[in-house]
Amino acid sequence: MRTLEELKAIKALQKEVEAHDHLEMKLNWEMLEDRESNEYDFLHYENDELVAFLGLYGFGSTVEVTGMVKPNSRREGHFTRLFDEVMSTVSKLGFTKILMNAPASSEAAKAFLQMKGAIYSFTEHQMQWQPVELPEATGFTLRPAEDRDRELRVQLDIKAFGLTREDSLATEGRITAEPDTDLWMIEVEGEPVGKVRVKREEDQAWIYGFAILPEHQGKGIGRNVLRRVVKDQSEAGYSVHLEVEATNAHALRLYESVGFKVHHAQEYYTYSLNS
Repeated sequence: MRTLEELKAIKALQKEVEAHDHLEMKLNWEMLEDRESNEYDFLHYENDELVAFLGLYGFGSTVEVTGMVKPNSRREGHFTRLFDEVMSTVSKLGFTKILMNAPASSEAAKAFLQMKGAIYSFTEHQMQWQPVELPEATGFTLRPAEDRDRELRVQLDIKAFGLTREDSLATEGRITAEPDTDLWMIEVEGEPVGKVRVKREEDQAWIYGFAILPEHQGKGIGRNVLRRVVKDQSEAGYSVHLEVEATNAHALRLYESVGFKVHHAQEYYTYSLNS
């Protein structure tokens, strides 16, 4: 588990990099702050100052990798050395898929990943809700998820997001213990038909894992659930955010219809240890 001083140093480096490069990084702070060991984080200091960071974020058999270097310490080989150390660790941890995550606007990150032989996989849009008048949302109920819902949540992950059963179980096991998080089941006429999770971070509320069973889609349930969740979080004082793959046109249209606008993008690259 990282010390409070280490976490503060990572946060300060993130803010400096984002301000200098005019971008937004995705460091998965809900996981970073809740590590049980330090084997997933790689930090490099120069003269007692953090100048480079790389983090591993495991989701079942898949691991996401993202990192940064202090602007005035670039082109000194720090990131390359950390990267090689990280990949040596990944091979020992047994992950079968490696996804490198970089802001879509970072040309330096793209050049580095291409040089390492990483192959572009997909883009993920980060969207923020722009305040608009929302009609009343009815025709469903939200209730806290329970242990009896675990199998349905797994099936929703498989059907809606293409996760393997292994990856879904690993993810479900992690999120149920997260603080400042609500995990709801969506019911229509007493029957569970979907799920949605809201994670609050400082003054932001993030919507994750929103899914409706295929046989219940196209009935307006998803749009009404979004309206309710957005309205509740907004009235509680949070700005509301979510993430969606750029190729998911149906989801993009749904979110836009409720008032969400794209404001950042993250690109994911598949990396092979044989590269």
